[in-house]
Amino acid sequence: MRPIAERFKALSDPNRLRILMMLKTKPLCVCEISAILRLANSTVSKHLSILRQAGFIVDEKDGRWVNNRLATAQESPEAISLLPQISTWLGDENLIQSDQTKLVTIDRVTICQVD
Repeated sequence: MRPIAERFKALSDPNRLRILMMLKTKPLCVCEISAILRLANSTVSKHLSILRQAGFIVDEKDGRWVNNRLATAQESPEAISLLPQISTWLGDENLIQSDQTKLVTIDRVTICQVD
């Protein structure tokens, strides 16, 4: 029963729900998520850690970037099976739609200030 409780606990925070909905669009680095949520990188990292522990996301190194993406059904079938329902519940939320609009224009090279 503990894994199920952990998954629902991970879903209990609005910022984590926003992150999951953003990651449905594309993999993102911490800086990109921080810019959209307007939260400190350390706060976003903590949210990502909770989502990762619950099986919702996976991080992958890609050159200088660490991309966070949704786990696949093979990687975490129980967690991923919840995402369609979450999308149904949140799809019409103004904040979620605003986040999706920002995703189109976000430029990781600019906001992450990578040398």
